[in-house]
Amino acid sequence: MTNPGGGRTKRRSLKSTLLWWMLPALAMVAGGGLWLSVRLLDDLANAAYDRSLAGALRAIDLNISTESGGLAVELPYRLLQFFELTASGNVYFRVATEDNLTEIGNPELPLPEHPLRSGKAEFFNARYFGEPVRVGVLARRLDPPLYGAKEGQRVIIQVAESIDSRAGFTRTVLMRAIERDTLQILLSALLLTAGVIIALRPLVRLSEEIDARGPDDLRPVDDSQVPSEVQPLVAAINRHIARHEAQARAQRQFLDDASHQLRTPLTVLKTQVDFALRENDPQAVRQVLQAMHGGIDRSIRMANQMLALARVHDASLAEGSVPFARVDLVELAGECARSLLPAARAKQLDYGFDAQEETLPFFGSALLLREALVNLLDNAIRYSPEAGMVTLSVAREGEQVVIRVEDGGPGMSAADIERAGVRFRRGESGKGKPGAGLGLAIAQRIARLHKGSLVLENRVPGPGLRVSLVFPAA
Repeated sequence: MTNPGGGRTKRRSLKSTLLWWMLPALAMVAGGGLWLSVRLLDDLANAAYDRSLAGALRAIDLNISTESGGLAVELPYRLLQFFELTASGNVYFRVATEDNLTEIGNPELPLPEHPLRSGKAEFFNARYFGEPVRVGVLARRLDPPLYGAKEGQRVIIQVAESIDSRAGFTRTVLMRAIERDTLQILLSALLLTAGVIIALRPLVRLSEEIDARGPDDLRPVDDSQVPSEVQPLVAAINRHIARHEAQARAQRQFLDDASHQLRTPLTVLKTQVDFALRENDPQAVRQVLQAMHGGIDRSIRMANQMLALARVHDASLAEGSVPFARVDLVELAGECARSLLPAARAKQLDYGFDAQEETLPFFGSALLLREALVNLLDNAIRYSPEAGMVTLSVAREGEQVVIRVEDGGPGMSAADIERAGVRFRRGESGKGKPGAGLGLAIAQRIARLHKGSLVLENRVPGPGLRVSLVFPAA
């Protein structure tokens, strides 16, 4: 494969294509899993540490008193010192009424932006004088309220701790997760690479097997050891090999037939030429030339028929090599009948053409159908006696289209009808008559190429032969 600049472009192998697609996908999946792990780990760490904040909130809440008419908290610092030991960080607290008129503890601890629900603890991240903290807050009604306060007065309890300890814990676990996932990606990449190499090994063996074959080795490729995904490709290769083998066999057959059939006429012509060169009598030379003329005519006809048979055989091997199109069989048959009219007149035949319909469309090859009809008509004219009859007819019979040629010749025996279509074989009635024995073989091959058949039967009452090309109706 060359690029526009003339250089060869390097084709990417199937192995590298698979790895280039699968390894980045594997890395993306691992990265997504790591991101989900970080989110989950953060949620789990917050849930674990928030339990301690909730315990501190409840402990402070239980030590709040308003019986003296003011807001009091008993022993909060001892509780906070104990909580600070477990939290491994700075701890802050604040107890204040909702109107901020009464406040105990660390001032200005941040509150959530939305209103608080009574009796429900909430936890959120914030910053307290530049330090990142985790804040737990609880609001509840004071019972009894402070002196002179309205009914429904609420107290807000806040406990905050720095998140350095939980951040360190999260980083430690995250690094271990990264190390685990990195090792998993490396191992997966190695296993994936090895799996791709092992999976593609049958293709390498298949390539080596085909490369090691000789030019004449047209055996089918063994697909028993290849993956199921590759079997359709191997099956297509085998079909191509089979077509090539059939083509090569047809070529060998054509060469064998040509050498066999042309050797004798050429030898006879050579003998006749030698005889004419030695002969001094002009009348004898003329007789030799007339014999040579007849031999040349027979050789030309045989060569034309052999080439026609080869073309038909090639068309049957290479599907789509002969273009099929809509053909009017009535018009085509009429042209074939008119083309052989001089030969029929030379024998003073009752020569006719009969069509039940003005047009009869058919999907096929006009070139091949004309070849088949001309051969059948030529045979009928040759085998019919002087002043005999030959009739060509075209008709639709049910679901079939029939082109029929009838003659008044001697007909054929049952054995000859059974073996009709064999190359170079001529029946008993053809002994001593000019011809190569290829006309019926050509017509039969063309009929099969059009999904039809060639039918031969003796006329009743006889004598004569009825030859039909039967095709499925379009």
